Amino acid sequence: MSSDFATSSLVRSSWNLAIRLLNDPRYFLALAALLILGDAVLTQLIIRFVPYTEIDWETYMYQLELYLKGERDYALISGPTGRIVYPAGHVYVHHLLYTLTDSGSNLWKAQEIYAGLYIASLTLTIATYKQAGNVPNWLLLLLPLSKRLHSIYVLRLFNDCWAVVAAQAAICAFGRGWDALGIVLLSCALSVKMCVLLYVPGLLVILFRRRGLLSTALHMLALGATQLLIGTPFLLHQPWSYLKNSYEFSRVFLFKWTVNWRFLGEELFLSPLWAKGLLAAHVITLALFGLFRWCKSDGDVWQVLSRGLRRPAQAPTTVAITADYVTTVLYTSNLVGILFARSLHYQFYSWYAMQLPFLAWRTKYPTPVRLALLLAIEYAWNVYPSTSLSSGVLVAANAALVLGIWFGYPEGRTSSHVRMSKVE
Repeated sequence: MSSDFATSSLVRSSWNLAIRLLNDPRYFLALAALLILGDAVLTQLIIRFVPYTEIDWETYMYQLELYLKGERDYALISGPTGRIVYPAGHVYVHHLLYTLTDSGSNLWKAQEIYAGLYIASLTLTIATYKQAGNVPNWLLLLLPLSKRLHSIYVLRLFNDCWAVVAAQAAICAFGRGWDALGIVLLSCALSVKMCVLLYVPGLLVILFRRRGLLSTALHMLALGATQLLIGTPFLLHQPWSYLKNSYEFSRVFLFKWTVNWRFLGEELFLSPLWAKGLLAAHVITLALFGLFRWCKSDGDVWQVLSRGLRRPAQAPTTVAITADYVTTVLYTSNLVGILFARSLHYQFYSWYAMQLPFLAWRTKYPTPVRLALLLAIEYAWNVYPSTSLSSGVLVAANAALVLGIWFGYPEGRTSSHVRMSKVE
């Protein structure tokens, strides 16, 4: 009988501990530690038992070898899958990887490096969630569930992963008010892949409200100057070739690889008019958020602009810029860009996969609807090759999230109607 009592007591204690881990904010870090450890084990099992698929790694290494032989003309640096189309930070990252992986031949070591990168991404995401607050503990359990995301990191070795992790670190820094460090980290991310530009519209709003016009301009100048500094070896040799190929805004992706918009058909997908329409929709949506949502706690955008233009050296905001606000605005800015992207390839899922649970909880949808949207997005990214159905589901779910944030908590769930505290 005493044995039955002890068993019952143990079950109750375990159950209560599980409930606290899932719901009590005081146990957030404990659950996070268990999650990181568990995902580290899962990632190792994936490396051990799931075959690696070659896509771009050999091309990265081939291009790097041309660089090491002295080639500095971007137009002449190419590999099996095409010429180099990334800024110089990509070259430097893969120079390091080339050294650490025996000239790119040691794939196991490369996968282990990317496993560490994946865990760093998970850790930074959890730190951002913790910093922003107002998310249930159990939401963290959704982060390791993406089959596609694990594949992008440890089974495909895409360069997107490096840009994503640097951008995540930048968002953490901006959330703490460490804007100078944030700019450096964001510039490192941008030097690997220019998808990071999707954060810039939201960042401009944050910096303008928190720092004022002059400081915002200086931060943006620093972002641009850092790109020039990183690209110096190529800019000194063939500047136009470097700028044209590493920041090619006119690049048209192949219809066969797209995950979104496939339901439109190839002719419309490749139409220049469609591309211009998407760009217009992107700009208009960001403008609407800026005008009617991202400055609402400060009265409205016109009051913020008026104060900022009259006193350009001072912050125009009258309320605290919280970590929740910063994270929500930057994540939303990124999501809007992804929604209106002309083409999304499978590796692009890494750009926002770990941000999706947070964004879903910045809507007012019922929890089952939020979870259904996350499941729909994960489904769409795991259909290969994509279909009209899967691409339609993806676009609809992304659009539903944007609309949900618009009518939900576009400035975050934390009340920002408090007196402004000193920015660090």
